[in-house]
Amino acid sequence: MTDHPTRGGDLVIRGGTMVDSGWQGPADVWIADGLVKALLSPGEPAPGARELDARGKLVMPGGVDPHCHVGFTSGEFSSLDDYRQCTTAAIFGGTTTIVDFAIPRPGQEPIEAADLQRAIASQGLCDSALHGCVVQWNDTTADQLRCMAAAGIRTVKMFTTYRGETMADEDTILATMATLRELGGMVVIHCESNAIVEDAQRQCADGDKLPASEMAASRPALAETAAVAAVLAIAESQGAPVYFVHQSTAAAVELVADARRRGLPAFTESVAHHLTLDDANYAAAEPERFVCCPPLRARAEVEALGRHLFTGAITTIGSDHCCYDLTQKRSHRHDVRQMPNGLPGVETRLPVIFSRFVVEQGLPLTAFVALTAANPARTNGLYPRKGCLMPGSDADIAIWDPSIRWSLHNENLHMATDYTPYEGLQVTGRPVTVLVGGRVVVHDGELVDDRALGRHLPADPVDLAGLSRQLVGGC
Repeated sequence: MTDHPTRGGDLVIRGGTMVDSGWQGPADVWIADGLVKALLSPGEPAPGARELDARGKLVMPGGVDPHCHVGFTSGEFSSLDDYRQCTTAAIFGGTTTIVDFAIPRPGQEPIEAADLQRAIASQGLCDSALHGCVVQWNDTTADQLRCMAAAGIRTVKMFTTYRGETMADEDTILATMATLRELGGMVVIHCESNAIVEDAQRQCADGDKLPASEMAASRPALAETAAVAAVLAIAESQGAPVYFVHQSTAAAVELVADARRRGLPAFTESVAHHLTLDDANYAAAEPERFVCCPPLRARAEVEALGRHLFTGAITTIGSDHCCYDLTQKRSHRHDVRQMPNGLPGVETRLPVIFSRFVVEQGLPLTAFVALTAANPARTNGLYPRKGCLMPGSDADIAIWDPSIRWSLHNENLHMATDYTPYEGLQVTGRPVTVLVGGRVVVHDGELVDDRALGRHLPADPVDLAGLSRQLVGGC
């Protein structure tokens, strides 16, 4: 490096292997005014630019995490991080854009929740976008969705479970899908059949106790596939796009892939913990560390799910980051119906997936970028501003050393909690330098620029055509 990388002015990243979702090879990246100015042949002059040495490294778009819950309140619990803390952890893990959720509290309208959450985006060290949320349709909901779309919030979260809190009925789901279809938006939906879940919980419970060891049995895989099938039918009746969050079984993924082959714009997100961890953790000494919804599945199911990263059936990989700590988890350790559901993961998403699937199983680097950056940007109306390194894109870049071996320990991470579900896991590969808007913010494991310059990103209409092209033929 010829000069300190945080200084202003043009910067060129030299000597690395550039990886985009459609191409990889030797190239230098010239950055100016916070944007990618040009891709250069190796060694090609960039007059007046400082240089950043990336020899032996991979130069990739910063990750786009399509599924983060920041300061999320559910029942009596709120997750513990704010935008500054969440985005700090994100950039250390190579993610440079997060998509948060504005989930209304009881009595709150969707647009109120969205306005409040959007207002705090400036606390972040990187940019963020936002999913709205609809729980119950009323005579103002359509106008609220139009106002939200005008403000750049075009994706709307819905739930088929959590009765009395965030669960939406089928009439509400249909009306929301139909309205968003006309606005260039899309429903993103948590699918578990609430009737099946509640019945399974009754069968697993012993009076007022439903311990974490019973988590997998209390929310069976059948609940997920049943809800996915029902929601696909609603979407197909409206010709509306739909995006399924945190799908945890191969059968659920295959239902969505079959619908896509029929011509329905339907997409699957999986998350890092469902792709790597299994339900044996519920038999361990502290099963509450792994309570998430849907639950972790059997090892054979985890492996079947992971194979769909290679078929193209999975569209994106998120984290479903929920930053609870062990005190919160243990406060209802004998009843998972009361325990906060969710795992911290915004920082570990990319290193865990890179190690498990790129290094160990040969997932192409271009597919890794598609799943963790380009496709999340497309599904959220942010591409090509985010998720790629084409000229004109934001210069959000993760420079990876693909050979570093290291262990995940909570004490060495930056999430606002006291544990990680990956404690002690050895992984290979990590980001060593991270740029946000052309500024080096992490370098050699240190935060070198802590300015809170995060922006709320207004979404364009969802890039359905781009997604369709990207998904043809899988990897």
